[in-house]
Amino acid sequence: MSTTPPEAAPPVRVVGLVHRYGERQALAGLDLSVSRGEIVALLGPNGSGKSTLFRILSTLIVPTAGEASVFGADVVREAPAARRRMGVVFQSPALDDQLTARENLRLHGRLHGLGGRGLEARTSTLLERMGVLDRAEERIGRLSGGLARRVDLARGVLHEPDLLLLDEPTSGLDPAARRDLWSLLEDLRDRGLTLLLTTHLMDEAERCQRVIILDQGALVAAGSPAVLRSGIGGDVLTIGTDRPVEAAELLHRELGLTAAVLGDRLRLEHPGAAELVPRVAAALGARLQSLTLQPPTLEDVFLHRTGRAFAAATPLRRSA
Repeated sequence: MSTTPPEAAPPVRVVGLVHRYGERQALAGLDLSVSRGEIVALLGPNGSGKSTLFRILSTLIVPTAGEASVFGADVVREAPAARRRMGVVFQSPALDDQLTARENLRLHGRLHGLGGRGLEARTSTLLERMGVLDRAEERIGRLSGGLARRVDLARGVLHEPDLLLLDEPTSGLDPAARRDLWSLLEDLRDRGLTLLLTTHLMDEAERCQRVIILDQGALVAAGSPAVLRSGIGGDVLTIGTDRPVEAAELLHRELGLTAAVLGDRLRLEHPGAAELVPRVAAALGARLQSLTLQPPTLEDVFLHRTGRAFAAATPLRRSA
């Protein structure tokens, strides 16, 4: 690992990271880094390796090979130093349901060596910032999922870390609670915290300054959402048909277009996609059930880079 001093080291640096569960390889020589003061999404379908990477960075498991560091501290050889610089928010709140919100924060603070008036003041400040000070004396088991997540977020930053790791932070929350949580995350970013979160939700990834797309344990793409979408090179036509393979072959034969077959849909990327709409409709005739034209999304980026559908990570067929 680099001897870069901690004050100059990136919040997260991963070099040649490999991890296996028996014969299954979850990470395949992964290289990536996270810069200070940004919100970064690890985006990928189930089995992409994002949860394994999260566990390694949070020092829960040891990688098979390669290195990972947090502000220059190796997460294996210098795990205590790495833990001091990070907060962790797990997919399910790491709170005791039988304790109140305030008691949970006191307990967590003491685990980090905090105590006395300083801990009490920090606890009240965070509960107020998270909008749950009026519920501080209620047991966690009586709070809604959204409120419990707010308390868990306060727990994650109680010891004033420089990096916050979040695993699917809005899992199980309703849309209003998700919006509220994102407002809190953006406020933490504005206060100088670096955030790295795992997600499989495209709209969440779109809110991040940078997205790292993983698939089968490898890095597929990395960049801002706008830059990643611009790599598609045109708008996307999605065509519904009951005979997708036959329709794809027809479009290739009649119009010279190469369409990807995705279930009962066809997908076309083209710089002049809007001009193709009437020609595609005329060529397919009665075979056409629906046709949608839209700018590329991060899901399209995944399809473009991997040839696989994001939701099920299944291979696409392309017309000859």
